Amino acid sequence: MPAPAALRERLQRPGLVVAPGVHDMVSLRMADEMGFDALYMTGFGTVASHLGLPDAGLATYTDMVGRVRQMAGMARTPLIADGDTGYGGLLNVQHTVQGYEAAGAQAIQLEDQEVPKKCGHTPGRRVVPLADMVRKIEVAVAARRSREFLIIARTDARSALGLDEALRRAEAYARAGADVLFVESPESEDEMRRIGRTAGALGVPLLANMVDGGRTPLLSRDALEELGYRIAIFPVTALLAAAQAMQAAYATLRQRGSSQGLSQPLLRFDEMTRLMGFAQVHEFERRWAEPD
Repeated sequence: MPAPAALRERLQRPGLVVAPGVHDMVSLRMADEMGFDALYMTGFGTVASHLGLPDAGLATYTDMVGRVRQMAGMARTPLIADGDTGYGGLLNVQHTVQGYEAAGAQAIQLEDQEVPKKCGHTPGRRVVPLADMVRKIEVAVAARRSREFLIIARTDARSALGLDEALRRAEAYARAGADVLFVESPESEDEMRRIGRTAGALGVPLLANMVDGGRTPLLSRDALEELGYRIAIFPVTALLAAAQAMQAAYATLRQRGSSQGLSQPLLRFDEMTRLMGFAQVHEFERRWAEPD
């Protein structure tokens, strides 16, 4: 399978970029084999899998840039990485952008929430003044080493301040130099249509956040394209599927004391060892085996 195109190049061609969420190295390796145009390092899932904590501003830059480096270093597919608020003030934003780019991500998502931030589909989110976020975007654009590294500007203003304010911010962020716009948690297809019209008038690609069980309606590929979206991230789909499967498996083990008769389908063990690269280990051992 040929390597996917760089994300900026891919966005210049027609069709929706579907980016599944990856939250750990197993999900990264699995999704990387599937031929997606991009992968999305979900903050919610990465914080959950790495720290066992809620996505509520508890993870640090150091926590997250290490995950970016691991994932981007292994993936052939372009990685979009959640950078939260930039982990502080303007100097922190510069450091975060340069760190994520050096770690191998092809895009960073930065949001306009107050610190500590919260998951975008939970209540109680508050946003910083518009001018403060504009400066963050300007710093982010100036900080990157290459234009191939994309700055995704996210606004969480819809829930607290309404859609009109979210659209005003999206326009300001585009004018500040953002490469992609991300208006978080619209609550109807009509709202998504308005967002699409705004982004279309600005000539900036638009990202949809498809959170299973979240505040935004889940739409088909065709519907998202018709509304004007260019990227769709599915941050928790795989995480929720894996969690449901693990819950079922653990419940059976607790009740029966064995996995015999488990109704939950399992990936074959030989397929898991293949995914994790054991074939390369065995080949290495055959090549470099100690002579008798």
